[in-house]
Amino acid sequence: MKFIQIIEYRTGRIDEFNALLDEWAARNEGHRLAVRALQTRDRDGADVYLNIVEFPSYEVAMENSRRPETAEFAARAAGLCDGPPTFRNLDVIGDRTLAD
Repeated sequence: MKFIQIIEYRTGRIDEFNALLDEWAARNEGHRLAVRALQTRDRDGADVYLNIVEFPSYEVAMENSRRPETAEFAARAAGLCDGPPTFRNLDVIGDRTLAD
């Protein structure tokens, strides 16, 4: 079953955060476990962002969480954020394409 993790965080340093994210993506090319990632900005909250990350399954997401490179990224990202992130862990129970 597909699994989605939503990570909500607040930062006034989004350019630095994105540079760190780009660095992580480049270093992990060829062995990333996520299949899709969206980065969003909350229009109603100043400096609030949400990353929506899709994995093939919950088990693969947890494998990703246990990786040292994931822990390193999370620690470095925390230094750029204005507090701890909030995680939402979601099993995908429906998936519809609505465009014609």
